[in-house]
Amino acid sequence: MALAPGTRLGVYEVIAQIGAGGMGEVYRARDTKLNRDVALKILPEAFTLDADRIARFRREAQVLASLNHPNIAAIYGFEDSGSTHALVLELVEGPTMADRIAKGPIPLDEALPIAKQIAEALEAAHEHGIIHRDLKPANIKLRDDGTVKVLDFGLAKALEPASHVRPDLSNRPTITTPAMMTGVGTILGTAAYMSPEQARGKATDRRADIWAFGCVLFEMLTGTRPFDGEDTTATLARIIEREPEWRALPTATPAVVRSLIARCLKKDPALRLRDIADGRFQIEEALSNLSGSIAGTSTVGNYRQWSGWIAAALFLGITLFLTLRAPVNYTSLSSGEPISFQVFPPDKTVFSVAINTTVNVPSFALAPDGHALVFSAEVPGGRSMLWVRPLDDVSSRQLAGTEDAQDPLWSPDSRWIGFFAEGKLKKVPAAGGAVQVISATATDVRGGAWGPDDGVLFGSGTAPIVRVSASGGTTTPVTVLDAARQEGTHRYPYVLPDGHHFLYSVLGAKQDQNGVYVGSLDGKTKRLTVHVNTSAVYAPPGYLLFVDGDSLLGQDFDAERLDLKGQPFLVAEHVGRTSAFMSAVSASRTQRIAYAGTISQRGRLMWMDRKGTVLSSASAAEGDYTDFRLSPDETRLAASLVDPRTNTIDIWLTDLTRGSTSRVASGSLLAASALWSSDGTQLVFRANKNGIIEFYRRSAAGGGNERAVLSFDTYRAVELSQNLIPTDWSPDGKYIVFSAPGQGSANDLWLLPLGKEGQTAKFIASPAEDLHGNFSPDGRLMAYTSNESGKYEIYVETVPRSDRKWPVSTSGGYEPRWRADGREIYYLSEDRKLMAVSVGAGPSFGIPQPLFQTHVPEGVTANRTHYVPSRDGQRFLVNMATDAVASPITVVLNWTAGLKK
Repeated sequence: MALAPGTRLGVYEVIAQIGAGGMGEVYRARDTKLNRDVALKILPEAFTLDADRIARFRREAQVLASLNHPNIAAIYGFEDSGSTHALVLELVEGPTMADRIAKGPIPLDEALPIAKQIAEALEAAHEHGIIHRDLKPANIKLRDDGTVKVLDFGLAKALEPASHVRPDLSNRPTITTPAMMTGVGTILGTAAYMSPEQARGKATDRRADIWAFGCVLFEMLTGTRPFDGEDTTATLARIIEREPEWRALPTATPAVVRSLIARCLKKDPALRLRDIADGRFQIEEALSNLSGSIAGTSTVGNYRQWSGWIAAALFLGITLFLTLRAPVNYTSLSSGEPISFQVFPPDKTVFSVAINTTVNVPSFALAPDGHALVFSAEVPGGRSMLWVRPLDDVSSRQLAGTEDAQDPLWSPDSRWIGFFAEGKLKKVPAAGGAVQVISATATDVRGGAWGPDDGVLFGSGTAPIVRVSASGGTTTPVTVLDAARQEGTHRYPYVLPDGHHFLYSVLGAKQDQNGVYVGSLDGKTKRLTVHVNTSAVYAPPGYLLFVDGDSLLGQDFDAERLDLKGQPFLVAEHVGRTSAFMSAVSASRTQRIAYAGTISQRGRLMWMDRKGTVLSSASAAEGDYTDFRLSPDETRLAASLVDPRTNTIDIWLTDLTRGSTSRVASGSLLAASALWSSDGTQLVFRANKNGIIEFYRRSAAGGGNERAVLSFDTYRAVELSQNLIPTDWSPDGKYIVFSAPGQGSANDLWLLPLGKEGQTAKFIASPAEDLHGNFSPDGRLMAYTSNESGKYEIYVETVPRSDRKWPVSTSGGYEPRWRADGREIYYLSEDRKLMAVSVGAGPSFGIPQPLFQTHVPEGVTANRTHYVPSRDGQRFLVNMATDAVASPITVVLNWTAGLKK
């Protein structure tokens, strides 16, 4: 019922109607008692007929009225006049965000200050236990003075039906039709901003607001909704099943902003950004980078919850002040409360991913004096380089000459940085300069440490820990692999303060013997310290830090007595470790630590036609699918999936006809790279059950036992590395082709004759990376990837090898696959287009033709599958990436202060 101008509700006189919506008409009115204009929101008649809901609403409104924040439109009161009930609200002049977006995308320098104020409003409400539940551009006002006001805070909950009404409606956003008041009708208008849990009618919490915030920020920057369908049903389906079109984001969008949106729009609430304050910190970091200046204050609180760039800004200000007044004392700067901030890769780069590691984390290290962080990053499609980030600066600088660098380590005086590249151990001045080779025999490396005696320890493959002088020379073993205890590898050394003892990880066939050990340079000490499949670092004044599952744990450690004390305690959650069992943590001598989460390559397996049109989804949910293969009859899918809570990988079998899924292979650490036999009855896969990669064979029906077809003893006899990746099973069932690092750091291709264990043989060996071996349907040819020309290309050779060799790709390519009749080869181009090459008699190969842009995860890896073709080549199952960027590295200053809390 519309109110005519001049109508009075108590002391309020209606001036004009200014809006209407599902929650009622909105009027401009004059408060005749206080002489101010207000907004009256008249509640729908269906709402006012329920006395219980009116009473409940009064109670909720009282809570909402307690909010007092400059970015939240205030609730002044609740007015009754007969059967008319109205909310008295702050009148906010200016257009809505929806009005502004209708004019086009909002430039970054305008959008970020707006987003910051929205985040601050949500943060204030969440601290009071209030959830908006209906955040959308129409509920955000933009005043002329630049102030942002969020409207209708918490009213979705205040207006929700009583408990006897269907619960699925009570968890949804604003009710927009009168029919909905009685639990009947459809949701209109706000569906595009609903979280997946809201869309399913499940219970919601503050993470629903965080999802909506991500939707709003995406729409601000692109001018389009991230999830929009022709009707409500289509929109809800997109929310549950699809990903935003990440390409719509402006190319100039900083990595930190892309990361924020991606984290807000995680479909699984457990993986979503947990606190909007963390999002505000990331926005402030982006703003500081845009403006070239930083403003903020430090954060104080439980060390497991620190996050944010504002704290880093305070640290920077103190550092600059001390720089002008006196030499910087980094240790003194860490006194007081703990401070944390996040480090992202430089703009237009990503953290590097190791080619032989399935689960990855950023490769980084804190300087011993705590003044800087070094990490490896690359331009997408380019080579990884080392970057140094001083902790008192907001920018990182590249170290020339560090191409393909991994596993950086600092000299004890923090003046040099060591790293591994091209099968060598090298070093470079931290300030930049000429690169020097320390050792030319550092292949398949698994961690290094630089001791105070100027010796460098490192582990590699199935070898013991070795030592080499930092000035160069020969390597000398400092540990011995114990064959009686079936030890397979020693890796990830970390030198303790006395310079004589060191930590290292032991992995082998006996699970009860695996863990972090203490060793000594003279070989007289070998003591199991922590029984865990990961690495550990020492953090002064006396702690071991290591990752178990996805938790960073600490435990008191006496570095003189070499003894642990007490019980492990939680330092941080959602911290990663690699599939090679390296904890993503580093520590300085100055009570500063750094840690990072897993570099997720989450995606969804989608069927696409030759034009790139999405046909359907083959995966029940998004996830980090490391590899996947279709059964020969295309009715089943074997896919390896990373569990983000444990950082382990299992193989899951999906019946594509029935939609049922079951786990067919799992190990305590890794089960992946499943290959189907040509008749679809058997699977061969790799597994790491005790720190050792082995190949197993089992029934594809999922029952029965598995048996080893390539064991550690077999490949140790032929000096193979542990990085064994099976890539194809020959059509006649006689051979498995797999990749493994050779004498250099690059991979070679090997053949494993099934039924003839111990007779593995190299198929292709070269100084280049040779990957992705794939048999032709008749088994007479092998397509593979090699970077022998300086970039990755596709080649074909005969089986067995002869003097014949054919280049297939012309401008870069990787991951070849054959059509079932052998008449086409497919591969991915450098820019991730799916390419097709016709194959004729002879054989002969046509000119590569692009089919469509895939948007698979970035990077060439030995052990990940990005697509598989159907037998007829008319459809392709593609792993469509859903993450925008990787997780950041978190740096914590004065981290031990949090232990006292």
